[in-house]
Amino acid sequence: MLSNNLKRIRKSKGLSQEELAIKLNVVRQTVSKWENGLSVPDSDMLITLADELDTSVSVLLGETVMEPMTDDLKAISEKLEVINLQLAKRNMFKVKTIRWILITLCTFIVLAFIAFAVMQSFYLRWDYNNPEFAVAGTILHGFEFVFVRLAPLAFIASIIGIVITYKKR
Repeated sequence: MLSNNLKRIRKSKGLSQEELAIKLNVVRQTVSKWENGLSVPDSDMLITLADELDTSVSVLLGETVMEPMTDDLKAISEKLEVINLQLAKRNMFKVKTIRWILITLCTFIVLAFIAFAVMQSFYLRWDYNNPEFAVAGTILHGFEFVFVRLAPLAFIASIIGIVITYKKR
């Protein structure tokens, strides 16, 4: 098979045995032996030979190489479509998760503001001569102070995040 395929492909490329031999850095008699089936090239030479003749080793050896058919392309496109749908579902799940986290954060902030309003800073009426009350009151006052200043920013950022995630539907 190799001998017939080599001869046929060489002639279809318009090359003589001599021209092919020069490209492969061998003598013409070597190419003649290959084409007459008296010897075969080693694996490295076979790869070089296939490259010089712009073909594959499989074609030189006479193996039938099936070209991808439209059914194969259709199957590949269907697989890609399934993968795209899976990625879209995963992305939507992430967006919904982020949205619910932001909604939960907004709810927490509102409830905390309501709790602070109901408590009316009760710790300010404690007896701060008692060291335990002084420490606890200072911690509560510090938390309330920081919360009241940062929570509105977090609330606004969360609202913006919720609006953005609803637009990605």
